[in-house]
Amino acid sequence: MELTGRSTGVLRRVGFRDGGPKGLSRLRHTGSDARTRGSGRSGPVGRLLDSRWGRGALAVLAGALPALAFPEPSWWWFAYVALVPWLLLVRSAPTARRAVYDGWLGGAGFMLAVHHWLLPSLHVFTFVIAVLLGALWAPWGLLVRHLLGGSPAPRRVAAALVLVPSGWLMVELVRSWEGLGGPWGLLGSSQWQVEPALRVASVGGVWLLSLVVVAVNTAFAVLIAVERARVAAVAGAAAVAIVASAAWAWAPRPQAAGSARVAVVQPGVIEGVGSVAKRFAREEALTRTVAGRGVDLVVWGESSVGYDLDERPDLAARLGQLSREVGAQILVNVDARRSDEPGIFKSAILVGPEGPTGGRYDKMRLVPFGEYVPARALLGWATSVGRAAGEDRRRGEAPVVLPVTGNPDASGARAWGKVGPLVCFESAFPDMSRHLTRSGAQLLLAQSATSTFQDSWAPAQHASLAALRAAENGRPMVHATLTGVSAVHGPDGARVGTALGTEESTARTYDVPLATGTTLYVRFGDWAVYGAVLALALLCGWEARRALWRR
Repeated sequence: MELTGRSTGVLRRVGFRDGGPKGLSRLRHTGSDARTRGSGRSGPVGRLLDSRWGRGALAVLAGALPALAFPEPSWWWFAYVALVPWLLLVRSAPTARRAVYDGWLGGAGFMLAVHHWLLPSLHVFTFVIAVLLGALWAPWGLLVRHLLGGSPAPRRVAAALVLVPSGWLMVELVRSWEGLGGPWGLLGSSQWQVEPALRVASVGGVWLLSLVVVAVNTAFAVLIAVERARVAAVAGAAAVAIVASAAWAWAPRPQAAGSARVAVVQPGVIEGVGSVAKRFAREEALTRTVAGRGVDLVVWGESSVGYDLDERPDLAARLGQLSREVGAQILVNVDARRSDEPGIFKSAILVGPEGPTGGRYDKMRLVPFGEYVPARALLGWATSVGRAAGEDRRRGEAPVVLPVTGNPDASGARAWGKVGPLVCFESAFPDMSRHLTRSGAQLLLAQSATSTFQDSWAPAQHASLAALRAAENGRPMVHATLTGVSAVHGPDGARVGTALGTEESTARTYDVPLATGTTLYVRFGDWAVYGAVLALALLCGWEARRALWRR
Protein backbone atom coordinates (compact mmCIF):
# COMPACT_ATOMS: atom_id res chain seq x y z
CA MET A 1 0.00 0.00 0.00
CA GLU A 2 1.35 3.44 -0.90
CA LEU A 3 1.37 6.39 1.46
CA THR A 4 3.03 9.71 0.77
CA GLY A 5 4.83 12.25 2.91
CA ARG A 6 3.71 15.23 0.73
CA SER A 7 0.88 16.85 2.62
CA THR A 8 -1.02 19.78 3.99
CA GLY A 9 -2.82 19.86 7.31
CA VAL A 10 -1.83 18.45 10.66
CA LEU A 11 -2.41 14.75 10.11
CA ARG A 12 -1.25 14.89 6.49
CA ARG A 13 2.19 15.83 7.80
CA VAL A 14 2.54 12.43 9.44
CA GLY A 15 2.17 10.73 6.08
CA PHE A 16 -1.27 9.15 6.27
CA ARG A 17 -2.47 10.82 3.03
CA ASP A 18 -1.29 13.41 0.58
CA GLY A 19 -3.06 16.43 -0.75
CA GLY A 20 -3.99 15.31 -4.26
CA PRO A 21 -6.67 12.94 -5.55
CA LYS A 22 -4.02 10.41 -6.54
CA GLY A 23 -2.76 10.34 -2.97
CA LEU A 24 -6.32 9.78 -1.75
CA SER A 25 -6.75 6.86 -4.08
CA ARG A 26 -3.50 5.32 -2.89
CA LEU A 27 -4.72 5.42 0.72
CA ARG A 28 -7.98 3.73 -0.19
CA HIS A 29 -6.64 0.63 -1.86
CA THR A 30 -8.37 -2.59 -0.96
CA GLY A 31 -6.68 -5.06 1.36
CA SER A 32 -5.47 -7.30 -1.49
CA ASP A 33 -4.06 -4.29 -3.33
CA ALA A 34 -2.33 -3.10 -0.20
CA ARG A 35 -0.57 -6.41 0.30
CA THR A 36 1.02 -6.16 -3.12
CA ARG A 37 2.03 -2.52 -2.89
CA GLY A 38 3.94 -2.11 0.37
CA SER A 39 6.70 0.26 -0.78
CA GLY A 40 7.38 3.38 -2.73
CA ARG A 41 6.37 6.00 -0.17
CA SER A 42 8.15 9.31 -0.30
CA GLY A 43 9.23 11.60 2.51
CA PRO A 44 10.77 10.76 5.89
CA VAL A 45 7.52 9.61 7.50
CA GLY A 46 6.70 7.54 4.42
CA ARG A 47 10.03 5.80 4.74
CA LEU A 48 9.33 5.21 8.42
CA LEU A 49 6.04 3.56 7.53
CA ASP A 50 7.84 1.31 5.03
CA SER A 51 10.37 0.34 7.69
CA ARG A 52 9.30 -2.38 10.09
CA TRP A 53 11.14 -0.78 12.98
CA GLY A 54 10.12 2.74 12.03
CA ARG A 55 6.49 1.79 11.81
CA GLY A 56 6.76 0.06 15.16
CA ALA A 57 8.19 3.21 16.74
CA LEU A 58 5.31 5.26 15.32
CA ALA A 59 2.83 2.75 16.75
CA VAL A 60 4.38 3.01 20.22
CA LEU A 61 4.30 6.80 20.04
CA ALA A 62 0.72 6.90 18.77
CA GLY A 63 -0.40 4.54 21.52
CA ALA A 64 1.22 6.72 24.18
CA LEU A 65 -0.62 9.90 23.19
CA PRO A 66 -3.85 9.27 25.19
CA ALA A 67 -1.87 9.37 28.46
CA LEU A 68 -1.86 13.17 28.16
CA ALA A 69 -5.61 13.20 28.80
CA PHE A 70 -5.07 11.94 32.36
CA PRO A 71 -3.75 13.88 35.35
CA GLU A 72 -1.43 15.58 35.79
CA PRO A 73 -1.69 17.13 32.31
CA SER A 74 -5.46 16.49 32.46
CA TRP A 75 -6.02 17.48 28.84
CA TRP A 76 -9.47 15.88 28.99
CA TRP A 77 -10.40 17.32 25.59
CA PHE A 78 -7.41 15.59 24.00
CA ALA A 79 -8.96 12.19 24.75
CA TYR A 80 -11.44 12.74 21.92
CA VAL A 81 -8.71 12.92 19.25
CA ALA A 82 -5.77 11.16 20.91
CA LEU A 83 -6.53 7.79 19.29
CA VAL A 84 -6.82 9.20 15.76
CA PRO A 85 -3.12 8.80 14.76
CA TRP A 86 -3.14 5.23 16.08
CA LEU A 87 -6.37 4.42 14.23
CA LEU A 88 -5.03 5.86 10.99
CA LEU A 89 -1.81 3.92 11.34
CA VAL A 90 -3.56 0.61 11.99
CA ARG A 91 -6.09 1.02 9.17
CA SER A 92 -3.21 1.61 6.75
CA ALA A 93 -1.45 -1.63 7.68
CA PRO A 94 -0.51 -3.48 4.47
CA THR A 95 -1.33 -6.88 5.98
CA ALA A 96 -3.44 -8.29 8.79
CA ARG A 97 -0.28 -9.39 10.59
CA ARG A 98 1.06 -5.84 10.47
CA ALA A 99 -2.23 -4.55 11.93
CA VAL A 100 -1.82 -7.01 14.80
CA TYR A 101 1.70 -5.69 15.45
CA ASP A 102 0.52 -2.08 15.23
CA GLY A 103 -2.19 -2.82 17.78
CA TRP A 104 0.22 -4.67 20.06
CA LEU A 105 2.97 -2.02 19.95
CA GLY A 106 0.47 0.80 20.36
CA GLY A 107 -0.97 -0.97 23.39
CA ALA A 108 2.52 -1.34 24.85
CA GLY A 109 3.10 2.39 24.33
CA PHE A 110 -0.21 3.20 26.01
CA MET A 111 0.48 0.99 29.03
CA LEU A 112 4.01 2.34 29.42
CA ALA A 113 2.86 5.96 29.18
CA VAL A 114 -0.03 5.54 31.61
CA HIS A 115 2.14 3.63 34.11
CA HIS A 116 5.48 5.38 33.56
CA TRP A 117 5.55 6.42 37.23
CA LEU A 118 6.21 2.75 38.10
CA LEU A 119 9.71 2.93 36.60
CA PRO A 120 11.51 3.97 39.83
CA SER A 121 9.93 1.00 41.62
CA LEU A 122 9.86 -1.79 39.03
CA HIS A 123 12.61 -0.59 36.67
CA VAL A 124 12.96 -2.88 33.64
CA PHE A 125 9.96 -4.92 34.76
CA THR A 126 7.77 -1.93 33.84
CA PHE A 127 8.70 -2.48 30.18
CA VAL A 128 8.03 -6.22 30.50
CA ILE A 129 4.54 -5.55 31.88
CA ALA A 130 3.83 -2.98 29.15
CA VAL A 131 4.81 -5.39 26.37
CA LEU A 132 2.82 -8.26 27.86
CA LEU A 133 -0.34 -6.22 28.44
CA GLY A 134 0.08 -4.45 25.11
CA ALA A 135 -0.72 -7.78 23.45
CA LEU A 136 -4.34 -7.26 24.53
CA TRP A 137 -4.65 -4.64 21.78
CA ALA A 138 -3.46 -7.00 19.04
CA PRO A 139 -6.99 -8.26 18.23
CA TRP A 140 -8.23 -4.67 18.36
CA GLY A 141 -5.70 -3.74 15.69
CA LEU A 142 -7.02 -6.53 13.49
CA LEU A 143 -10.58 -5.34 14.09
CA VAL A 144 -9.71 -1.75 13.13
CA ARG A 145 -8.10 -2.82 9.87
CA HIS A 146 -10.97 -5.16 9.06
CA LEU A 147 -13.57 -2.43 9.49
CA LEU A 148 -11.73 0.70 8.36
CA GLY A 149 -8.98 -0.56 6.08
CA GLY A 150 -9.01 0.22 2.37
CA SER A 151 -12.06 2.21 1.25
CA PRO A 152 -14.91 1.05 3.52
CA ALA A 153 -18.51 1.66 2.50
CA PRO A 154 -20.71 3.88 4.68
CA ARG A 155 -22.47 0.83 6.08
CA ARG A 156 -19.19 -0.68 7.24
CA VAL A 157 -18.15 2.66 8.76
CA ALA A 158 -21.44 2.84 10.64
CA ALA A 159 -20.70 -0.60 12.05
CA ALA A 160 -17.16 0.50 12.94
CA LEU A 161 -18.51 3.37 15.05
CA VAL A 162 -20.03 0.72 17.30
CA LEU A 163 -17.59 -2.16 16.98
CA VAL A 164 -14.25 -0.35 17.28
CA PRO A 165 -15.28 1.16 20.66
CA SER A 166 -16.69 -2.23 21.69
CA GLY A 167 -13.37 -3.90 20.90
CA TRP A 168 -11.52 -1.27 22.91
CA LEU A 169 -13.87 -1.86 25.82
CA MET A 170 -13.11 -5.58 25.78
CA VAL A 171 -9.43 -4.73 26.19
CA GLU A 172 -10.23 -2.48 29.14
CA LEU A 173 -12.42 -5.16 30.67
CA VAL A 174 -9.75 -7.88 30.45
CA ARG A 175 -6.94 -5.74 31.80
CA SER A 176 -9.20 -4.58 34.64
CA TRP A 177 -8.71 -7.95 36.26
CA GLU A 178 -6.74 -7.41 39.43
CA GLY A 179 -4.08 -9.92 38.41
CA LEU A 180 -3.30 -7.86 35.29
CA GLY A 181 -2.96 -4.59 37.18
CA GLY A 182 -6.56 -3.48 37.59
CA PRO A 183 -8.57 -0.77 35.80
CA TRP A 184 -6.00 2.01 36.00
CA GLY A 185 -6.04 4.33 33.00
CA LEU A 186 -9.46 3.46 31.59
CA LEU A 187 -9.99 5.96 28.80
CA GLY A 188 -13.33 7.12 30.18
CA SER A 189 -11.76 8.07 33.51
CA SER A 190 -9.91 10.91 31.76
CA GLN A 191 -13.25 12.80 31.83
CA TRP A 192 -13.37 13.03 35.63
CA GLN A 193 -13.68 16.84 35.68
CA VAL A 194 -16.24 17.23 32.86
CA GLU A 195 -19.75 17.65 34.24
CA PRO A 196 -21.67 16.28 31.22
CA ALA A 197 -19.35 13.27 31.12
CA LEU A 198 -19.98 12.57 34.80
CA ARG A 199 -23.69 12.53 34.04
CA VAL A 200 -23.03 9.91 31.37
CA ALA A 201 -21.08 7.92 33.97
CA SER A 202 -24.17 7.88 36.21
CA VAL A 203 -25.99 6.09 33.38
CA GLY A 204 -23.45 3.46 32.31
CA GLY A 205 -20.38 3.92 34.45
CA VAL A 206 -16.88 4.59 33.22
CA TRP A 207 -17.45 1.87 30.60
CA LEU A 208 -20.03 3.96 28.76
CA LEU A 209 -17.68 6.94 28.86
CA SER A 210 -14.93 4.86 27.24
CA LEU A 211 -17.32 3.82 24.49
CA VAL A 212 -18.26 7.45 23.82
CA VAL A 213 -14.65 8.65 23.72
CA VAL A 214 -13.49 5.90 21.33
CA ALA A 215 -16.54 6.39 19.11
CA VAL A 216 -15.69 10.09 18.71
CA ASN A 217 -12.08 9.20 17.86
CA THR A 218 -13.27 6.70 15.28
CA ALA A 219 -15.54 9.30 13.68
CA PHE A 220 -12.65 11.78 13.41
CA ALA A 221 -10.41 9.13 11.83
CA VAL A 222 -13.07 8.40 9.22
CA LEU A 223 -13.57 12.10 8.50
CA ILE A 224 -9.86 12.44 7.80
CA ALA A 225 -9.24 9.30 5.78
CA VAL A 226 -12.47 8.01 4.20
CA GLU A 227 -14.08 10.67 2.06
CA ARG A 228 -16.94 8.50 0.80
CA ALA A 229 -18.08 7.75 4.36
CA ARG A 230 -17.91 11.22 5.87
CA VAL A 231 -21.68 11.52 6.06
CA ALA A 232 -21.82 8.31 8.09
CA ALA A 233 -19.06 9.60 10.38
CA VAL A 234 -20.88 12.88 10.97
CA ALA A 235 -24.12 11.01 11.64
CA GLY A 236 -22.33 8.78 14.12
CA ALA A 237 -20.79 11.73 15.95
CA ALA A 238 -24.22 13.38 16.06
CA ALA A 239 -25.70 10.20 17.56
CA VAL A 240 -23.05 10.24 20.28
CA ALA A 241 -23.87 13.87 21.04
CA ILE A 242 -27.59 13.04 21.23
CA VAL A 243 -26.93 10.18 23.66
CA ALA A 244 -24.79 12.41 25.89
CA SER A 245 -27.42 15.15 25.80
CA ALA A 246 -30.16 12.68 26.69
CA ALA A 247 -28.14 11.51 29.66
CA TRP A 248 -27.66 15.10 30.75
CA ALA A 249 -31.36 15.90 30.45
CA TRP A 250 -33.16 12.79 31.65
CA ALA A 251 -30.89 10.66 33.81
CA PRO A 252 -32.01 10.58 37.48
CA ARG A 253 -30.15 13.06 39.64
CA PRO A 254 -29.15 12.50 43.28
CA GLN A 255 -31.60 14.01 45.75
CA ALA A 256 -30.04 16.15 48.49
CA ALA A 257 -30.24 14.56 51.95
CA GLY A 258 -28.36 16.83 54.34
CA SER A 259 -24.63 16.83 54.86
CA ALA A 260 -21.89 15.34 57.00
CA ARG A 261 -18.80 17.08 58.28
CA VAL A 262 -15.75 14.93 57.59
CA ALA A 263 -12.18 15.70 58.59
CA VAL A 264 -9.35 14.37 56.42
CA VAL A 265 -5.98 14.00 58.16
CA GLN A 266 -2.93 14.09 55.87
CA PRO A 267 0.35 13.88 57.83
CA GLY A 268 2.67 14.29 54.83
CA VAL A 269 5.92 12.52 54.06
CA ILE A 270 7.56 11.07 57.19
CA GLU A 271 10.53 8.80 56.59
CA GLY A 272 13.56 7.39 58.34
CA VAL A 273 14.09 5.58 61.60
CA GLY A 274 10.98 5.53 63.76
CA SER A 275 8.77 6.84 60.95
CA VAL A 276 5.81 4.64 61.98
CA ALA A 277 5.69 6.09 65.50
CA LYS A 278 6.38 9.63 64.25
CA ARG A 279 3.54 9.38 61.73
CA PHE A 280 1.12 8.21 64.41
CA ALA A 281 2.09 11.13 66.65
CA ARG A 282 1.71 13.59 63.79
CA GLU A 283 -1.74 12.23 62.95
CA GLU A 284 -2.75 12.57 66.60
CA ALA A 285 -1.63 16.20 66.69
CA LEU A 286 -3.41 17.07 63.46
CA THR A 287 -6.61 15.34 64.55
CA ARG A 288 -6.76 17.41 67.71
CA THR A 289 -6.90 20.58 65.61
CA VAL A 290 -10.43 19.68 64.42
CA ALA A 291 -11.83 19.38 67.96
CA GLY A 292 -14.82 21.63 68.53
CA ARG A 293 -15.72 21.88 64.85
CA GLY A 294 -18.71 19.54 64.98
CA VAL A 295 -16.99 16.83 62.99
CA ASP A 296 -18.99 13.65 62.29
CA LEU A 297 -16.07 11.47 61.19
CA VAL A 298 -12.29 11.70 60.99
CA VAL A 299 -10.52 9.76 58.21
CA TRP A 300 -6.85 8.80 58.22
CA GLY A 301 -5.00 7.50 55.17
CA GLU A 302 -3.80 4.05 54.19
CA SER A 303 -1.19 2.46 56.48
CA SER A 304 -1.73 5.29 58.95
CA VAL A 305 -1.24 2.83 61.84
CA GLY A 306 1.66 0.39 61.59
CA TYR A 307 0.75 -1.83 64.55
CA ASP A 308 -1.98 -4.36 65.23
CA LEU A 309 -4.27 -2.65 67.74
CA ASP A 310 -4.95 -5.94 69.54
CA GLU A 311 -1.22 -6.26 70.14
CA ARG A 312 -0.92 -2.59 71.13
CA PRO A 313 -3.75 -1.76 73.55
CA ASP A 314 -1.88 1.44 74.44
CA LEU A 315 -2.37 2.75 70.91
CA ALA A 316 -6.02 1.68 70.92
CA ALA A 317 -6.49 3.62 74.15
CA ARG A 318 -4.82 6.70 72.67
CA LEU A 319 -7.14 6.53 69.68
CA GLY A 320 -10.16 6.18 71.96
CA GLN A 321 -9.06 9.24 73.94
CA LEU A 322 -8.57 11.12 70.69
CA SER A 323 -12.10 10.21 69.58
CA ARG A 324 -13.49 11.60 72.85
CA GLU A 325 -11.56 14.84 72.45
CA VAL A 326 -12.75 15.38 68.88
CA GLY A 327 -16.29 14.17 69.49
CA ALA A 328 -16.29 11.84 66.47
CA GLN A 329 -15.27 8.37 65.44
CA ILE A 330 -11.98 7.90 63.60
CA LEU A 331 -11.45 5.60 60.62
CA VAL A 332 -7.82 4.49 60.70
CA ASN A 333 -6.00 2.04 58.43
CA VAL A 334 -3.84 -0.64 60.01
CA ASP A 335 -1.04 -2.18 57.97
CA ALA A 336 0.42 -4.86 60.21
CA ARG A 337 0.71 -8.54 61.01
CA ARG A 338 -2.42 -9.61 62.85
CA SER A 339 -2.45 -11.52 66.11
CA ASP A 340 -5.67 -13.44 65.32
CA GLU A 341 -4.85 -14.33 61.70
CA PRO A 342 -1.61 -15.38 59.98
CA GLY A 343 -0.01 -12.83 57.70
CA ILE A 344 -0.13 -9.08 57.07
CA PHE A 345 -3.44 -7.34 56.36
CA LYS A 346 -4.42 -3.82 55.39
CA SER A 347 -7.56 -3.01 57.32
CA ALA A 348 -9.89 -0.04 57.70
CA ILE A 349 -10.83 0.01 61.40
CA LEU A 350 -13.42 2.26 63.01
CA VAL A 351 -12.44 3.63 66.43
CA GLY A 352 -14.83 5.27 68.88
CA PRO A 353 -14.53 6.81 72.35
CA GLU A 354 -14.08 3.36 73.90
CA GLY A 355 -11.54 2.20 71.35
CA PRO A 356 -12.07 -0.02 68.27
CA THR A 357 -15.79 -0.51 67.68
CA GLY A 358 -15.44 -3.87 65.98
CA GLY A 359 -16.10 -2.38 62.57
CA ARG A 360 -13.37 -3.61 60.26
CA TYR A 361 -12.77 -4.04 56.54
CA ASP A 362 -9.81 -6.03 55.24
CA LYS A 363 -8.54 -5.03 51.81
CA MET A 364 -9.65 -7.55 49.18
CA ARG A 365 -7.92 -6.50 45.97
CA LEU A 366 -4.19 -6.11 46.28
CA VAL A 367 -1.76 -4.18 44.09
CA PRO A 368 0.27 -6.56 41.91
CA PHE A 369 3.97 -6.40 42.84
CA GLY A 370 3.29 -3.61 45.35
CA GLU A 371 1.43 -5.84 47.83
CA TYR A 372 1.92 -9.28 46.34
CA VAL A 373 3.88 -10.84 43.50
CA PRO A 374 1.73 -12.80 41.02
CA ALA A 375 3.11 -16.31 40.48
CA ARG A 376 5.92 -15.56 42.93
CA ALA A 377 7.70 -18.80 42.07
CA LEU A 378 8.02 -17.57 38.48
CA LEU A 379 8.21 -13.79 38.90
CA GLY A 380 9.83 -13.49 42.29
CA TRP A 381 12.96 -12.11 40.64
CA ALA A 382 11.09 -8.79 40.40
CA THR A 383 11.99 -8.18 44.05
CA SER A 384 15.67 -8.08 43.10
CA VAL A 385 15.31 -5.38 40.43
CA GLY A 386 12.77 -3.11 42.11
CA ARG A 387 10.68 -2.47 45.18
CA ALA A 388 8.25 -5.35 44.74
CA ALA A 389 6.61 -6.82 47.84
CA GLY A 390 8.96 -9.06 49.79
CA GLU A 391 5.98 -10.80 51.39
CA ASP A 392 2.47 -11.12 50.04
CA ARG A 393 -0.30 -9.32 51.94
CA ARG A 394 -3.38 -11.33 52.88
CA ARG A 395 -6.79 -10.67 51.35
CA GLY A 396 -10.06 -9.85 53.01
CA GLU A 397 -13.09 -12.00 52.30
CA ALA A 398 -15.98 -9.58 51.72
CA PRO A 399 -16.85 -5.88 51.40
CA VAL A 400 -18.16 -4.24 54.56
CA VAL A 401 -20.46 -1.30 55.25
CA LEU A 402 -19.56 0.33 58.56
CA PRO A 403 -22.14 2.06 60.79
CA VAL A 404 -20.99 5.50 61.92
CA THR A 405 -22.54 7.49 64.75
CA GLY A 406 -22.16 11.04 63.51
CA ASN A 407 -23.11 14.09 65.55
CA PRO A 408 -26.86 14.78 65.79
CA ASP A 409 -28.35 17.61 63.75
CA ALA A 410 -30.41 20.49 65.14
CA SER A 411 -33.42 18.21 65.67
CA GLY A 412 -31.34 15.68 67.55
CA ALA A 413 -31.46 13.09 64.77
CA ARG A 414 -28.47 11.42 63.20
CA ALA A 415 -27.96 12.81 59.71
CA TRP A 416 -26.35 9.65 58.36
CA GLY A 417 -25.10 6.29 59.44
CA LYS A 418 -23.26 4.06 56.94
CA VAL A 419 -19.94 4.38 55.13
CA GLY A 420 -18.38 2.11 52.53
CA PRO A 421 -14.58 1.85 52.92
CA LEU A 422 -12.13 1.02 50.15
CA VAL A 423 -8.37 0.79 50.41
CA CYS A 424 -5.91 2.22 47.88
CA PHE A 425 -6.46 1.24 44.26
CA GLU A 426 -9.75 -0.49 45.09
CA SER A 427 -11.25 2.89 44.24
CA ALA A 428 -10.36 2.13 40.60
CA PHE A 429 -12.83 -0.79 40.48
CA PRO A 430 -16.36 0.39 39.59
CA ASP A 431 -18.00 -2.80 40.83
CA MET A 432 -16.70 -2.42 44.39
CA SER A 433 -18.18 1.02 45.04
CA ARG A 434 -21.42 -0.04 43.32
CA HIS A 435 -21.68 -3.04 45.64
CA LEU A 436 -21.18 -0.82 48.68
CA THR A 437 -23.84 1.60 47.45
CA ARG A 438 -26.33 -1.20 46.90
CA SER A 439 -25.52 -2.39 50.43
CA GLY A 440 -26.61 0.95 51.87
CA ALA A 441 -23.44 3.06 52.02
CA GLN A 442 -24.26 6.77 52.21
CA LEU A 443 -20.63 7.86 51.95
CA LEU A 444 -17.83 6.15 50.03
CA LEU A 445 -14.32 6.33 51.48
CA ALA A 446 -10.95 5.49 49.98
CA GLN A 447 -7.84 5.37 52.18
CA SER A 448 -4.68 5.62 50.12
CA ALA A 449 -0.92 6.12 50.28
CA THR A 450 1.10 7.03 47.19
CA SER A 451 4.25 8.40 48.83
CA THR A 452 6.38 6.00 46.76
CA PHE A 453 5.28 7.97 43.69
CA GLN A 454 5.11 11.36 45.36
CA ASP A 455 6.59 13.45 42.54
CA SER A 456 4.84 11.65 39.69
CA TRP A 457 1.42 11.78 38.04
CA ALA A 458 0.14 8.92 40.21
CA PRO A 459 -1.26 10.89 43.21
CA ALA A 460 -3.38 13.17 41.02
CA GLN A 461 -4.53 10.26 38.84
CA HIS A 462 -5.57 8.28 41.88
CA ALA A 463 -7.47 11.17 43.45
CA SER A 464 -9.37 11.81 40.20
CA LEU A 465 -10.97 8.36 40.39
CA ALA A 466 -13.10 9.51 43.33
CA ALA A 467 -15.03 11.84 41.01
CA LEU A 468 -15.99 8.92 38.73
CA ARG A 469 -17.03 6.65 41.60
CA ALA A 470 -19.11 9.42 43.18
CA ALA A 471 -20.92 10.22 39.92
CA GLU A 472 -21.52 6.56 39.06
CA ASN A 473 -23.18 5.86 42.39
CA GLY A 474 -24.79 9.18 43.26
CA ARG A 475 -22.93 9.11 46.58
CA PRO A 476 -20.18 11.43 47.84
CA MET A 477 -16.67 10.06 48.10
CA VAL A 478 -13.75 10.99 50.32
CA HIS A 479 -10.25 10.14 49.11
CA ALA A 480 -7.90 10.40 52.11
CA THR A 481 -4.15 9.86 51.72
CA LEU A 482 -1.04 10.01 53.85
CA THR A 483 0.86 12.38 51.59
CA GLY A 484 -1.63 13.75 49.01
CA VAL A 485 -3.51 14.18 46.84
CA SER A 486 -6.55 14.02 49.18
CA ALA A 487 -9.88 15.16 47.75
CA VAL A 488 -13.63 15.07 48.34
CA HIS A 489 -16.33 14.83 45.65
CA GLY A 490 -20.07 15.27 45.97
CA PRO A 491 -22.79 12.88 44.73
CA ASP A 492 -22.60 14.37 41.22
CA GLY A 493 -18.82 14.01 41.06
CA ALA A 494 -18.13 17.72 41.55
CA ARG A 495 -15.24 18.55 43.85
CA VAL A 496 -16.10 19.69 47.36
CA GLY A 497 -13.71 22.29 48.80
CA THR A 498 -10.06 22.25 47.81
CA ALA A 499 -7.84 19.23 47.47
CA LEU A 500 -4.79 18.66 49.69
CA GLY A 501 -1.68 18.63 47.53
CA THR A 502 1.40 16.49 47.94
CA GLU A 503 3.26 19.25 49.80
CA GLU A 504 0.68 19.67 52.57
CA SER A 505 0.65 18.26 56.09
CA THR A 506 -2.64 19.24 57.66
CA ALA A 507 -6.16 18.31 58.72
CA ARG A 508 -9.07 19.83 56.85
CA THR A 509 -12.80 19.59 57.37
CA TYR A 510 -15.30 19.23 54.54
CA ASP A 511 -19.07 19.67 54.61
CA VAL A 512 -19.92 16.73 52.40
CA PRO A 513 -23.37 16.81 50.73
CA LEU A 514 -25.27 13.55 51.13
CA ALA A 515 -27.83 12.19 48.70
CA THR A 516 -30.52 9.60 48.24
CA GLY A 517 -31.85 7.95 45.12
CA THR A 518 -30.40 5.42 42.72
CA THR A 519 -28.45 6.10 39.56
CA LEU A 520 -29.04 4.04 36.45
CA TYR A 521 -25.55 2.59 36.81
CA VAL A 522 -26.25 1.36 40.33
CA ARG A 523 -29.58 -0.07 39.17
CA PHE A 524 -28.47 -1.78 35.94
CA GLY A 525 -24.73 -2.18 36.40
CA ASP A 526 -22.35 -2.90 33.52
CA TRP A 527 -24.96 -2.94 30.77
CA ALA A 528 -22.59 -1.04 28.46
CA VAL A 529 -20.12 -3.93 28.70
CA TYR A 530 -22.82 -6.48 27.90
CA GLY A 531 -23.90 -4.39 24.92
CA ALA A 532 -20.33 -4.32 23.62
CA VAL A 533 -20.05 -8.10 24.01
CA LEU A 534 -23.30 -8.56 22.12
CA ALA A 535 -22.16 -6.27 19.29
CA LEU A 536 -18.90 -8.19 18.87
CA ALA A 537 -20.73 -11.52 19.03
CA LEU A 538 -23.03 -10.37 16.23
CA LEU A 539 -19.98 -9.38 14.17
CA CYS A 540 -18.42 -12.81 14.67
CA GLY A 541 -21.69 -14.46 13.71
CA TRP A 542 -22.01 -12.32 10.58
CA GLU A 543 -18.44 -13.01 9.46
CA ALA A 544 -18.89 -16.72 10.06
CA ARG A 545 -22.06 -16.67 7.96
CA ARG A 546 -20.25 -14.86 5.14
CA ALA A 547 -17.40 -17.36 5.24
CA LEU A 548 -19.80 -20.29 5.03
CA TRP A 549 -21.71 -18.63 2.19
CA ARG A 550 -18.51 -18.15 0.19
CA ARG A 551 -17.45 -21.71 0.82
